[in-house]
Amino acid sequence: MFHEESYDRHIEWYNQHFPTASDKVDYYRKTKAIPENTISVWLQNIFFHCLDPLLSIPTQHWLTVGDAYGFDAQYILSKGNSSLATDLNTDFLSVAKEEGIVKEYAAENAEHLSFNDNSFDYVLCKESYHHFPRPYAALYEMIRVAKKGIVIIEPQDPVSKMPLLLMMNNLLSGKAGLLKKVWKNRFSYEPVGNFVYKVSEREFEKFAAGLGLPMVAFKKINPNFYFKGAENIKTNDTSRKVLAIKAKKGLLDLLSKTKLVPAQVMAAIVFKEVPEESTLQQLKADGYHLVSIPKNPYVNN
Repeated sequence: MFHEESYDRHIEWYNQHFPTASDKVDYYRKTKAIPENTISVWLQNIFFHCLDPLLSIPTQHWLTVGDAYGFDAQYILSKGNSSLATDLNTDFLSVAKEEGIVKEYAAENAEHLSFNDNSFDYVLCKESYHHFPRPYAALYEMIRVAKKGIVIIEPQDPVSKMPLLLMMNNLLSGKAGLLKKVWKNRFSYEPVGNFVYKVSEREFEKFAAGLGLPMVAFKKINPNFYFKGAENIKTNDTSRKVLAIKAKKGLLDLLSKTKLVPAQVMAAIVFKEVPEESTLQQLKADGYHLVSIPKNPYVNN
């Protein structure tokens, strides 16, 4: 089966790039040595700050899915919450525990989680959903084991936010060659073999409505400006390259805020219960758009 082959390829990927335990230890120690005020950390924290409104309540228990290096769990731990880091392959996570990155870890397939219903307050899947051969199966598994909700942080599908692209798709639907030139990344695949899924607000709204869940929330971010060597350059660097990246990001932030172009990445939260008012206010202040899902009038909720 392809999905089983996909699992195997992803498991092998880490050990191909970091074959020995010492290679993995070196990776973590180099990462620990990166100063906080670098471009690399700044860009990565754009992702992580999407979690802050939910992490303001201490002692919650999180599950991270597809957290190969344990960095997602590490951020959650740094905010006073507990977290179980999981991935298909725990070769890296075992070293992460030894290096103090994570406190607990487990080998888990996102499409077949071994936990009971409502085992965790929140489940986080950051930049891994698009790797799964059957992401919708993983989505249902994550919501099953979550008590309060799930957080998915992934590249955004641009077509739902670009009417011109959608129109061209409809006009050229019978002309595959022309459509491929207009929409070059319509079908994107990674070297390990998986199709690259991109997410949209609408699919999470439908997912929540179908399950009778009360609310979803969305935040758009533009963090994809990493370049080789960014971990060695300070955020206050005034070189032409750094200034150009900041200018590009600033322009894209403005254009996506005014909805002229879609943002690169979307953070989506699917709630199983409506959060406290203080959390709702923090989400709004942090730039989240909240969508209340109407109750199904034909089902007793």
